[in-house]
Amino acid sequence: MGQVHIPKFDLQGHRGARGLKPENTIPSFIEALNQGVTTLEMDVVVTKDKQVVVSHEPWMNAQICLQPDGTRISPANERQFNIFEMTWQEVQQFDCGSLGNPQFTEQQPVKTHKPLLRQVIAAAEDHIKSYTQYEVDYSIEIKSHPAGDNRFHPVPEEFSRLVYGVVSEYLPLERVVIQSFDVRVLQYWKKNFPQVRLALLVENRRSVDRNIKELGFVPSVYSPHYTLLTKQAVEQIKAAGMRVIPWTVNDIADMQRLRTWGIDGLITDYPNRAASIDLNLKP
Repeated sequence: MGQVHIPKFDLQGHRGARGLKPENTIPSFIEALNQGVTTLEMDVVVTKDKQVVVSHEPWMNAQICLQPDGTRISPANERQFNIFEMTWQEVQQFDCGSLGNPQFTEQQPVKTHKPLLRQVIAAAEDHIKSYTQYEVDYSIEIKSHPAGDNRFHPVPEEFSRLVYGVVSEYLPLERVVIQSFDVRVLQYWKKNFPQVRLALLVENRRSVDRNIKELGFVPSVYSPHYTLLTKQAVEQIKAAGMRVIPWTVNDIADMQRLRTWGIDGLITDYPNRAASIDLNLKP
């Protein structure tokens, strides 16, 4: 495919375009493409029969999912609807779009289910060829934690191999970024699939140096919660050779301020808001 095209400013649609369509669903990713994102950001989990499903939680979130018979899920019991203990056939019976999301009043409800990662890629690539006419990257978060190993997800090695199996079949690897809070995941990819770009997700208040020391190498992207950033921190991260792409930036004033600090991209639930302002100008 030749040289990797890294856009001047990387606009990433969080879970597709969560502010506009149900998160991590095909309608949401198509909406993100229509809003001009340069990267589709998503999360993945694994079913009992080893299928890679796009979902933020490894269970059915009571706030956004309905049971196959259309009844609500009790928030107290949602973790009993463990996707790691369900087959893909069972997972797709749950409607995770009709309820909408009370946190996102602009979101348009759509009856839809959690898709397979390969289905998302196929739908997005088809839409790109037919409509948007430009290629995007895929930033895929492997959701794992030591406490969830073999309970809500496979161990990092197996989880990573399953994801690699899908992305290597359906995409050129230069269009793939693997992101995680779990350093074990990133360390495995660095060792076994070194051609794939990696992003360290950060929600702690430790120093950049300490987080990179724990990881053991300098990743392509440093991706903290946007409230953790200062202009000085952005400069430090960039000087260390990383791109700075914070999450989840939904307020236009925050987007503009962060851009003046020199961030390389941002992750947002509202790519339409980001598209309405000029973020591509060099700060």
